[in-house]
Amino acid sequence: MILHLAESLDVPLRQRNALLLAAGFAPIFQERTLDDPALRPAREAIEALLTAHEPYPALAIDRHWNLISANRAIAPLMVGAAYDLLKPPVNVLRLSLHPQGLAPRIANLPEWRDHLLFRLRRQFAETADPILSDLLAELTAYPHGGLRAPARDVSTIAAPLQFRTEHGVLSLLSATMMFGAPLDPTLSELALETFLPADAATAEALRRLIAS
Repeated sequence: MILHLAESLDVPLRQRNALLLAAGFAPIFQERTLDDPALRPAREAIEALLTAHEPYPALAIDRHWNLISANRAIAPLMVGAAYDLLKPPVNVLRLSLHPQGLAPRIANLPEWRDHLLFRLRRQFAETADPILSDLLAELTAYPHGGLRAPARDVSTIAAPLQFRTEHGVLSLLSATMMFGAPLDPTLSELALETFLPADAATAEALRRLIAS
């Protein structure tokens, strides 16, 4: 009954185990670390997907937005960030929005900040994870970058990340990929964050960046 209700409510696997324990039952979803041999196929799949996405940026993150892996196209975008923000574990939200991180290079920082904080608030509402609560409080206190840009043309399909580089401002569309039908909490919480060029100039600039 508990599992049927949790599935109907789309409760995350880690929280389903907690519900079972609270009801006096043993958890049924085995929780492994990412370096567990059983998750080796998943790790290999992640690396293959990240590499296949080049020359466009892509990275893998855990449930707390810590960097698990990234392809070669990510490194040029991190140039100039403070050393402390790049020490493992790298939290990609902190790196993105910190004034000593990538925030000064994000041309549409108010818009992109709103997008990231919305995702984080939704994730916290689903999990009640205290680490996410602390992260949200920290990020909300960062400078917001001024006023939001005017409303976009209705023909725009998505709000891009506009990122300043030595090759000009890149316009990137983001997409998130999750594993389908996971039975392991760690695997269910992994996400691949991928970026695609929103225009031809960005596509060419990304090819030059990865080749340099």
